[in-house]
Amino acid sequence: MNKYQLQGKIKSTGVAILFWFLIGAHFAYLDKWGLQILFWLTIGGLGIWWLIELFLIPGRVATYNEGIFKMIDEIDKKEKAEDWAKHAAVTQQGKS
Repeated sequence: MNKYQLQGKIKSTGVAILFWFLIGAHFAYLDKWGLQILFWLTIGGLGIWWLIELFLIPGRVATYNEGIFKMIDEIDKKEKAEDWAKHAAVTQQGKS
């Protein structure tokens, strides 16, 4: 997977809150289908869980995005190392 595909998987807190408010589907938005089904079956914990989630959503989105950002950083480091190796090889050939 390249970094552009990963960037397309980054989630927005605003969209998650919109899903939470409209249909209670913020867990589905964050690819947590088990919690989503439980949330629906309990009717949002009879409203209590639903309200608590409003304050937890920003942290959930940040946690989800953190893994993606780490993968993007690893890809960037690998690309920079490859570019540096190519540059070093070209420089070495120029000196020969």
